[in-house]
Amino acid sequence: MESKTFKVPNIGCSGCVNTIAAELTALAGVKQVEGSADTKLITVTWDSPATWEQIVSALTEIEYAPEA
Repeated sequence: MESKTFKVPNIGCSGCVNTIAAELTALAGVKQVEGSADTKLITVTWDSPATWEQIVSALTEIEYAPEA
């Protein structure tokens, strides 16, 4: 199992965090998504078949790309 915490500059409110969580938990293998609108940090925990590349791609599609 892998886990990563990253910043998403486009987060403006808890609704943004909920959108991100809904999008990522729809990916097969994503186990948990936690986030904070105050810090703009998201933590994702996943297992195979999900990959970091899939997570970044899904976030980019919904315009919540992780900070590089």
